[in-house]
Amino acid sequence: MQRGPLNLITDIPGLRVGNATDPRLKSGVTVLTGDKPFTAAVHVMGGAPGTRDTDLLAPDKLVGGVDALVLSGGSAFGLAACDGVMAGLRAAGRGFAVGAARVPIVPGAIVFDLLNGGDKAWTQNPYPALGRAAFEAAGPDFAIGTAGAGTGATTGNLKGGLGSASAVLASGATVGALVVVNALGRATVGETRHFWAAPWELDAEFGGLGLPAVFPADHEPQPAKRMGEATTIAIVATDAALDKPALQRLATAAHDGMARALVPSHTPLDGDLVFAVSTGARPLADPVADPFLLGHAAASCLARAIARAVHAASPQPGDGQPCWRSLRA
Repeated sequence: MQRGPLNLITDIPGLRVGNATDPRLKSGVTVLTGDKPFTAAVHVMGGAPGTRDTDLLAPDKLVGGVDALVLSGGSAFGLAACDGVMAGLRAAGRGFAVGAARVPIVPGAIVFDLLNGGDKAWTQNPYPALGRAAFEAAGPDFAIGTAGAGTGATTGNLKGGLGSASAVLASGATVGALVVVNALGRATVGETRHFWAAPWELDAEFGGLGLPAVFPADHEPQPAKRMGEATTIAIVATDAALDKPALQRLATAAHDGMARALVPSHTPLDGDLVFAVSTGARPLADPVADPFLLGHAAASCLARAIARAVHAASPQPGDGQPCWRSLRA
């Protein structure tokens, strides 16, 4: 397994990502879209999710492809970012055909960042405009860290952020992950600079420190956030041809990467979820071995993307938490 050229989810041909960031709001939106509709599924393991149109992604539902996926800050207000993305897609003539009408299919998920020190005294919901701006900015390269939907993200001890990573398998298939890390848990081990995801790191992509020589004494973690304030939302994607049931299984496997990189994960206070996407460009060579390897790669990519999000976070005025880069070496 090797990193893709950009080490981003957009190493999968045909996928694009756009960010829109409002530093004063300390929030933003990230959009994944593609050259054409892609197959998608979702799996939720957190106890406090916030979503839109995820029922459409169930294997037994009619819609076979989606036009974009939205990750947003803003808690429930951020779900309106999907409206802005839909407007952009409609202007581009995209959407599910219903007679002469076209309806863009844009599921989304949100994180809670309403208490992070940003200016939330707006009178008109800013998220539709941020969604439209993120869609229009979509391309193969994009910023990680304090950007897009990760702008105001936090964790149990450090600033969170937006992360991405990719891997190219020996079969030639590519897997990628995109994540907003706003977790109750911690991405680092105790008070050290070492990431829990270190065993899956490729080419020192988040510092190359490995795991600490001595682990902190076992303890019972206490929630630093309240119900609904913590969520890690992610997308894993591949060019391997997977249908909706197989993608739901891929999303389920990818949750292992969240548990490898954030301690604890999937708590009753988190809204953890993973979307899974396939562009369908590469037929499976082996219907048993390929999904097995893709699930492992998706979990590994997601763990790496989580660590990269925290590693890349940058300090901003009014921050309530330090960045990883400020920790003493």
